[in-house]
Amino acid sequence: MDPAQASDDELLAAASRDADAFAVFYRRHAAAVLRYMLYRTRSGEQSAELTAEVFAAALASSRRYRRTELPARAWLFGIANHKLADSRRRGRIADRARRRLGVERVAVDDVALERAEELADLERARSGFELLVADLPDGEREAVLARVVEEQSYGEVAQRFGVSEAAARKRVSRGLAKLAFWAREDRA
Repeated sequence: MDPAQASDDELLAAASRDADAFAVFYRRHAAAVLRYMLYRTRSGEQSAELTAEVFAAALASSRRYRRTELPARAWLFGIANHKLADSRRRGRIADRARRRLGVERVAVDDVALERAEELADLERARSGFELLVADLPDGEREAVLARVVEEQSYGEVAQRFGVSEAAARKRVSRGLAKLAFWAREDRA
């Protein structure tokens, strides 16, 4: 198998015995996970640490990965959500997966931290949209942000919130309809 031509599912299936396969999977998705973490934490350093922990956990659990109707990226972002929630609950970023694999803690030098902060600034600029959605009910706000800002598919939104795809579409639709109504009201 040529890892560069393989699907994400094939890469994850081969990851436990082929380091190149996981490296390709990592390169395909690392920037998206980092952007997501920057969006959620607003911290370059925390984002870098969480991203490293997400991929260490993904590698450690790649043997258990099973292909579903959802893309492998949804599985990866499920891990990202769990790592983020764990870090918020504990007030620190757990590093069990990295330690279990014998991976050193990510050293973030000034240049890397500066670049991560630049990305965070770009994400903050893009997420001015977040101010508009602040008054939406929680479920609608999170669904609109996941679909519009994070560019997740409806299937990914559904999996993230544990609802059907139809319910995810409805949440996004209701939220966007309210935003459109409020925008019309502001102009009147």
